[in-house]
Amino acid sequence: MSTAKKEYKRVTVKSLTEMKSAGEKISMLTAYDYTMAKIIDNAGIDVILVGDSASNVMAGHETTLPITLDQMIYHASSVVRGVQRALVVVDLPFGSYQSDPKEALRSAIRIMKESGGHTVKLEGGSEVKESIKRILNAGIPVMGHLGLTPQSIYKFGTYTVRAKEEAEAEKLVEDAKALERWGCFALVLEKVPASLAQKVAEQLTIPVIGIGAGSGVDGQVLVSHDMFGMTHEFNPRFLRRYLNLYEDMGGAVAQYITDVKSIDFPNDDEQY
Repeated sequence: MSTAKKEYKRVTVKSLTEMKSAGEKISMLTAYDYTMAKIIDNAGIDVILVGDSASNVMAGHETTLPITLDQMIYHASSVVRGVQRALVVVDLPFGSYQSDPKEALRSAIRIMKESGGHTVKLEGGSEVKESIKRILNAGIPVMGHLGLTPQSIYKFGTYTVRAKEEAEAEKLVEDAKALERWGCFALVLEKVPASLAQKVAEQLTIPVIGIGAGSGVDGQVLVSHDMFGMTHEFNPRFLRRYLNLYEDMGGAVAQYITDVKSIDFPNDDEQY
């Protein structure tokens, strides 16, 4: 099969499988509002993740745990209105799926009906098996998430690399295979050794998207605010900043303040 890039007017879960089969890497970024989603979508991104990282980026919380299902639906619906091409994946927030498969299904249905999102994502493997199966049985596509799972941060106690030890690495591989077997359409691997991530990607037929998982996977995801340099205190090894908007925007604000106070703004051409 040719590795020539296929053009997609609308990216679907099937498109991602085709990309993996063709050897085309999958691009994925987060968005939490209409304006950012429109910019990213128009640039040609394949997947937009409405991440529970909105808890950190948009609300200033230390972890992803505080964000609610209602808030995720609000962010997701804002994103969907700005998207024409990308596949929109919406995180199920902490507490909306872990303990009760019926609650998990209700949460997923609310996201699909009220936001217009295309798929949901949740963290974990065997421990959330029944929730995943219940959601999939309702016809809702599910993206898995293994490795560093931020909703379990208080269990881990740290944001360091996961699955460095053999036992945890073996469980990750087993969980990844199980997620594929149960019917998940793709998998995110976060902060795991590159060699392990590549091994998982090679053993699965579904796409594996990495964040801090090396280049041997099927695609990459970053938090857009980190990639644009809007955040400046977060400096993980895997992050490449393509802009430095924190300084650029701060400089623009400082210039605006100067112009207002000196009565340089507005000038004659900027008033009626």
